[in-house]
Amino acid sequence: MTRMRSRTMKILAICFVLISFSSWSQREKPMNYRRFDEKLLHFGFMLGANSADFTLYQVPQAYEQFGVVSVSNKSQPGGQVGVVTTMKLGTPVVRLRFIPTLSFQERIIKYQFIDDSYTGSEFNDERVQSTNLDFPLMFQFRTIRINNFAAYALGGFQYSLDLQSQENASQTFNDPFIKIKRNDWQGQIGAGLEFFATYFKFGMELKYSHGVSDVFIQDGTTISKPIDQVYNRVWWFSLIFEG
Repeated sequence: MTRMRSRTMKILAICFVLISFSSWSQREKPMNYRRFDEKLLHFGFMLGANSADFTLYQVPQAYEQFGVVSVSNKSQPGGQVGVVTTMKLGTPVVRLRFIPTLSFQERIIKYQFIDDSYTGSEFNDERVQSTNLDFPLMFQFRTIRINNFAAYALGGFQYSLDLQSQENASQTFNDPFIKIKRNDWQGQIGAGLEFFATYFKFGMELKYSHGVSDVFIQDGTTISKPIDQVYNRVWWFSLIFEG
């Protein structure tokens, strides 16, 4: 009887703790920056990191024609900084976001040849670096604000201008390099979380972009002949501060 009473008391105590915790977690907390959603425009800045890569297609007869066993690509880390402008489209739930960005990206194209009679080595790595001016225009669909927290999804497109592009540079066949077009258009999707502080809003965002057009320039060098098409793709992680 004593054991049963003790067990019953423990169960009741656990239930009381769970009910108390549930009531506390659902209690409305003081809302920071209450007038944020009343403003039409918000400005801020963005800092982040990226992982740039290519979607690469090699020519079907690369092995027979050029002695290439495989052509693959490897992503590399980069970074970005931008200026944020967000406009409310009639409701706090739907917004238009524009973030002119300066980004630094690098990718590696890896070749494996049958032997060293083509480039002097069985393996060859080509680094492709870019310094971009990016102009993403995104529609942001946010959840209803819960206390000082909100989540959102976004979608849109981006124009990129590669300031480091060697599109018009003279090619050296003894030491060739990969040519990528200066201009590119990319589709983008992503999601993020927002936290409201007393005088500003802090956000974390993950975004993916993929080019819609082929940016590869075929100029007949040993390393470009095995490649058919190349499309830019990037994963972006950003920290966003808005006031």
